Amino acid sequence: MENLELIEKIGYCVARGKVNTASPFPKDLIGEEGTDELTKKALDASCEPELILKACNDGMQIIGEKFGRGEAFVPELLMSAKAMNAVMAHLKPFFKAGTVKTKGKFVLGTVAGDLHDIGKNLVSMVVEGNGWEVIDLGVDVNTAKFIANIKENPGCTVGLSALLTTTMANMFKTVEEIKAQFPETKVIVGGAPLSMDAAKKMGADGYAPNPQGAVEFLNSTAISI
Repeated sequence: MENLELIEKIGYCVARGKVNTASPFPKDLIGEEGTDELTKKALDASCEPELILKACNDGMQIIGEKFGRGEAFVPELLMSAKAMNAVMAHLKPFFKAGTVKTKGKFVLGTVAGDLHDIGKNLVSMVVEGNGWEVIDLGVDVNTAKFIANIKENPGCTVGLSALLTTTMANMFKTVEEIKAQFPETKVIVGGAPLSMDAAKKMGADGYAPNPQGAVEFLNSTAISI
């Protein structure tokens, strides 16, 4: 298999959610190599890591857009994220060496008083799969922890998640404090009780109704670090 064909196949497997030979998903690719084996082959064949990453980003964009249109669902998105993570495991040494650069840093967490993390975790996987370094703070994250991580990661973008209507006040306070201390820091919010109108009232810079929305917002602000 030629290098270009290898790279294209990796991107295709990301879009389809094919992780490795043993993976039973998707059914029409059972027994075929996935991103794990193909990425190793590509690197062994001296393929440029950045070209591999670009192909993967393209694959994630395909599944993300399908998800946004309602043509793909959470299980497919999760499998694509897992396929992407298999690639990232092979590329990690290149990130550490500076050979491949991330698009930026994304500090993410569910706000204080809210313990829900399914949506946040999905956003985290998809965003990381699109070439961002994600600092996932977990759930029930207070304002002070967000502030501390912004200080530790200059130039980062911040994502706040919430599922409970009762935690909207906490989200509002966190956005307000972030903007007071770091007016240039971009903040995006997401979660069931939210809308673009609510995000604007909070002073947030963006609202993501789904993981692809978060990726599109982040990519619009991307600066390689």
